[in-house]
Amino acid sequence: VQLVESGGGLVQAGGSLRLSCAASGRTFSNLDMGWFRGAPGKEREFVAAISRSGRSTYYADSVKGRFTISRDNAKNTVFLQMSSLKPEDTAVYYCAADVRGWVPRSEYKYEYWGQGTQVTVSS
Repeated sequence: VQLVESGGGLVQAGGSLRLSCAASGRTFSNLDMGWFRGAPGKEREFVAAISRSGRSTYYADSVKGRFTISRDNAKNTVFLQMSSLKPEDTAVYYCAADVRGWVPRSEYKYEYWGQGTQVTVSS
């Protein structure tokens, strides 16, 4: 499975960004998907996840109510809509995919990863 993120950039605090992750190499509707982020000096952390059907979603407490994860199985793409961004949201955002044994919040259960996209929020 190949995952390619896009949509990162520089935004002011309070602004919005929409990240996309395009998947190829496997039937997308068989993949559970997640977003993680990593900042300098910090461990990579869970942000959001969505089941293969799209019916179940999960969020980190730090982003709940501000971020929305969604997917379009016809376009093989998962999205992360980020609103009310804060400087502490600055990180490299990674898309991840799992085929089996999914544990939404655990990065160790994801088998495939994208290269990441940088999100920088200025104060």
